[in-house]
Amino acid sequence: MPPVTVTVITKNEAHCLADTLRSVSWADELIVVDAESTDDTVAVARRFTDRVFVRPWNGYSEQKDHAASLAGNDWIFSLDADEEVTPALAQQIRQTLAGEPDARGYRVLRLNFHLGRWIRTTDWYPDYQLRLYDRRTSHWNGRVVHESVTVQGPVKHLSGELLHHPYRDLSEQLSKMDLYATLSAEHMRRRGARATLTGLIAHPPLAFLRNYVLKRGFTDGKAGLIISLVNSYYVMLKHAKLWEMERSTSKKADRDPSAGMPSPPSRG
Repeated sequence: MPPVTVTVITKNEAHCLADTLRSVSWADELIVVDAESTDDTVAVARRFTDRVFVRPWNGYSEQKDHAASLAGNDWIFSLDADEEVTPALAQQIRQTLAGEPDARGYRVLRLNFHLGRWIRTTDWYPDYQLRLYDRRTSHWNGRVVHESVTVQGPVKHLSGELLHHPYRDLSEQLSKMDLYATLSAEHMRRRGARATLTGLIAHPPLAFLRNYVLKRGFTDGKAGLIISLVNSYYVMLKHAKLWEMERSTSKKADRDPSAGMPSPPSRG
């Protein structure tokens, strides 16, 4: 049976890390890569494993690829510090690796807890995440936000659930959303996307309808309504930030006509 290494990247996660690491006590190896936390994250991690490494933050994908590179095993289960593996999922992972795995990567169903309940509607469900993978044929895709694993080979699904506590409250959600919207706008811009009136006017209400009506957010009561509204706000915010970035670049070019022009060749 191929052994499996669980990897976790952290940054000031002392408040939730113990439950996360306790849920993977079954792993053959546990590696924590910490991004210079200022709380007790490292001390908590060392209660569960001596494979704790501290390094500067270099982005989600780079940190996760680095954690995988430190593993003594080729099969990796990547876990975020605010997630927990259910006993059913742990058993399924072990059973999947008990024989010769029939895929190079496996998606798991992540279940999100927010506003006092488990959310099984809106864009939050089903929330499949590719977390179990063979590092010899896989790598993280390098996106600055909403990163994922790129696998060369077949990918299948596991039915066990991964429990996720993304936010402690609405204030934390809105704070993180501001950061994620900035990173998403930067990613859109790198791909050549432009801010448009359609993006600012039409996309947010369409996102609300998709979340609240098509994906049945209304069945989750006030929590479903709030999540649908906040998801819609996030769509508006990332398009607004994209427009702001374009405007900032345009103003800089107006002040300095040489801005954005290629540098002259050196006289070597």
